[in-house]
Amino acid sequence: MPNMSAEQVEILVLIFLRVSAMIVTIPIVGDSTVPLKVKGGLSLLITLLLFPIVPTGAWKLSSDIFSLIFRMAGEIMIGVMVGFASRMVFDGIQLAGQLIGFQMGFSIVNVIDPINNEQVSIISQFQYLVAVLIFLIMNGHHIFLYAMGESFRIIPPLGFHFSGELMQLLLRFVNNMLEVAIKTGAPIIAVLMFMSVGMGLVARTVPQINIFIVGFPLQIAVGLIGIGLTLPIFLRVVEGYFSNLEGEIISLLRLMQ
Repeated sequence: MPNMSAEQVEILVLIFLRVSAMIVTIPIVGDSTVPLKVKGGLSLLITLLLFPIVPTGAWKLSSDIFSLIFRMAGEIMIGVMVGFASRMVFDGIQLAGQLIGFQMGFSIVNVIDPINNEQVSIISQFQYLVAVLIFLIMNGHHIFLYAMGESFRIIPPLGFHFSGELMQLLLRFVNNMLEVAIKTGAPIIAVLMFMSVGMGLVARTVPQINIFIVGFPLQIAVGLIGIGLTLPIFLRVVEGYFSNLEGEIISLLRLMQ
C-alpha cells in the first residue's frame, strides 16, 4: 500500500465507489437495519479483493477535478442501477402485501418497516420476510458477489455508458415489479373484492344485519385463509423471479458498457 502510485490510488477509489454503491442499495445487506460500519467494512474488504484482478489497461490519471468527479459519478451509477434492479422484486412483493392488507381492512394495522423507516401493512412485512428467507435459501446473496466481480470484467473503470436500450431495460424492471405484485396478490385481492360486493348486496337486501360487525372479521378470516392457501403459488412465483435475477443483472451490465 505505501508504494502505490497515484494511478493505483485512483483505481482503488473508483472500485470502492462502485462496490459501496452496490452494497448500500442491494436488498438485505443494504437495508437500513445493517450498521454503516458493517457496510463500510464489507465494501472495503471486497474492494481490496477485487483490486488485483480489475483490468485497467493503459490507465491515465484524471487531468482535473471535474474529470475525476465525472469518473466517480459513473462508477456510482453502475452500483446504484444494479441495486435498483435487484430491489424491484422485493418492492413488488411489498406492494402486493399493501394491497392485500387494504382489502382485508388492515389499513390501520401497520408496523414500522426498519428497512425504509416508514409504516407498512403487516401483511406486506410478512410477505417481505418470507421472500427474504426464500432468497437466502436459494443463495441469492451470492448473485450480488458475482455481479460485483463480473461488473469489472464487463465494464472496466470509466467504461460506463448510458443508452436508450439501458433506459428501456430499467423500465422493464419497474414493469416486473408491478407484474410480481399482480401475480402474488391478485388471487386474494379478487376474492376479497367479490366478498365486499357480496356483503354490499346483503346489506341492501337485509338492512337489519349490521354488515360492519359481521363483515369485518369475515374479511380478515378470508384474507388470512387466502394467504395460507396461495402460499405455494407465492413461493413458486418468487422463486422464478429470483432464478432469473442473475441473468437480468448481467444483461443490465452489458448495456452499460
